[in-house]
Amino acid sequence: MTADARELLPAAIDRFGTRVHAVGDDRWAAPTPCASWSVADLVGHLCFEHLWAPHELAGTSMEQVGDRYEGDLLHDDPAGAWDRAAARSRPRWTAVAEHAPRVHTIFGWIPVAEYAEQMLLDLTVHEWDLARGAGLDERVDPDAVGRALAYLDADPVMLTGPGLFADPVPARSDGPQDRLLARLGRRVR
Repeated sequence: MTADARELLPAAIDRFGTRVHAVGDDRWAAPTPCASWSVADLVGHLCFEHLWAPHELAGTSMEQVGDRYEGDLLHDDPAGAWDRAAARSRPRWTAVAEHAPRVHTIFGWIPVAEYAEQMLLDLTVHEWDLARGAGLDERVDPDAVGRALAYLDADPVMLTGPGLFADPVPARSDGPQDRLLARLGRRVR
C-alpha cells in the first residue's frame, strides 16, 4: 500500500468522472444511498468538495474561502460541472510539493495527509453511491477500498464528527468492499 493517499487521488477523481459520464439522462433524479440525495445532488456534493480542494491544499482557511461555492453548482449540467471541478482539483493533488502541511476543514486544522485520506474515502464510497443510484456496475477499485478501510480502522475524527455517515449496518460478506460500505451505513443487496 502506498504511503501517501495523495498518490491515489488523481485516479479516484478519474474513476468518479467516468461514472458521472455513464449516468443516463433518466437517472439524474434517481435516489442514492445518501439520505435525501439524488444522483445529481451527489455529484453536486463532490463538485463542492473538489472546488474547495485547491484552496485547502494551499492552506487557505474556510473563512477566507467563504461561501463562494454555495448554491447551484450544476446549472443543469452535472457532468460538465464535475469536469470543471475535477479540472481544478486533480492537478492540485499531483502538486504534492506545493501542499500546505496543514489544511482547514470542518474538523479544524488537520495534516494534509489526513485530508487526503478523507477525500479518498469520500470519493470511494460516493463512487459506489453514484453507481447504485445510476444503476451502474457497483464494483469499486480494490486499492481505494483497502486504503479507506485502513483509514477507518484508525478511528478518524470524521467517523465521530458531524453525522457525515450513517450508522454501521451488518456487512453482507467479509469482502473488503462490503465491509467498507457496511461500516458507513450502506446496505448492499
